[in-house]
Amino acid sequence: MAKWKPVPSSSTQQHFLRSPTHLLLVVGLALIPLAGCKGKTEQAGPPPAVEAAVIRVTPRDVPEVFEFVGQTESSRQVEIRARVNGFLEKRVYAEGAMVKAGEVMFLMDRKPFEAQVAGAQAELAQQRARLDTARANLARIRPLVAQDAVSRKDLDDATGQEQSGAAAVEAAKAKLEDARLDLSYTTIHTPVTGLASFAKQQEGSYISPENSLLTYVAALDPIWVDFSVSENQMLSARRQATQGLLRAPAGGHYEVEIVMADGSVFPRRGRITFADAAYSKETGTFLVRATLPNPGGVLRPGQFVRVRLHGAVRPGAILVPQGAVMQGAQGHFVWVIDQAGKAQIRNIEVGPWLGSDLVVLSGLAAGDTVAVDGLLKLGPGVPVKPLPASAAPEAAAGAPKPKG
Repeated sequence: MAKWKPVPSSSTQQHFLRSPTHLLLVVGLALIPLAGCKGKTEQAGPPPAVEAAVIRVTPRDVPEVFEFVGQTESSRQVEIRARVNGFLEKRVYAEGAMVKAGEVMFLMDRKPFEAQVAGAQAELAQQRARLDTARANLARIRPLVAQDAVSRKDLDDATGQEQSGAAAVEAAKAKLEDARLDLSYTTIHTPVTGLASFAKQQEGSYISPENSLLTYVAALDPIWVDFSVSENQMLSARRQATQGLLRAPAGGHYEVEIVMADGSVFPRRGRITFADAAYSKETGTFLVRATLPNPGGVLRPGQFVRVRLHGAVRPGAILVPQGAVMQGAQGHFVWVIDQAGKAQIRNIEVGPWLGSDLVVLSGLAAGDTVAVDGLLKLGPGVPVKPLPASAAPEAAAGAPKPKG
């Protein structure tokens, strides 16, 4: 059975509505849905501008430096070889020392060659005596022929003997000269000034054509530096020169600078003296050679060095700091601040390094404003409060400013 509930009287309802506390409660509950609806319809305000250090792009002529990996080579490396067979008697020079042109390096046993010279001298004397006899005989026969005392044949025979004797003397002279040359070859000199290597044959060894190499001498001043230029590098340089992005030095006379393995720069510069006529089929590169003065022999053959070519210029080049360039799925890009003061992404094509800056080949123009610090806070369309590039250390670190 349903329970009976009393219904409040009209007087009770009037007392409830007249109570101030209950009236405020009713009004507050009625306003709650309205306040919620008002919050949903209000629009959010614009995001605050973020601080970022910026620079204004200003084109200028800048030097262009090409860098390659090279290797030093002696400008004149000479093999010191024995020219005659015989026993090696003595090594005169100090291994690994500098030797001057004409200095004696090895001595071979001279006795067999001195004997050959003596034999050649004796043979020459014998042939000269025969020639004298033939000439005397010819001198006696000639007047007898005029008197018909002897036959014409006797004159011809005497003349032939005299000519044969003269030829034999010349042959003996050549043989003597050859023997003297062989004797001189027993004293082995260096034809160049340079650094001598170790001796490949020891004293007492028998020297023959099979082991005639005794050592070598490498000239150090001047010294060569060989490096290779790829086909892509050549085509890129030509394309940029055609487009006016690169200007080569007059006559193509680049200055060559050498950077050593420890990062130090060799104090003297050189010039390119040779470029191969054809590309290598194996590597697709062609050889270029530079010649540098090397007094004191600081550079030695076989060193790996970095080769820098100076002299080219990039007219009206655009440079941005390396920290301003980022890389995404579509390549390199920078943050550009547009005329409305908002950040926008700008894709660029980067070129070579110039110190701590990068050359921008395309994508930026004179007057563009580029963010260089505080990049992590930027996004497309984000308002930017530009600061000078030297200001805002917090922005330079790419981190938000600390609160308080």
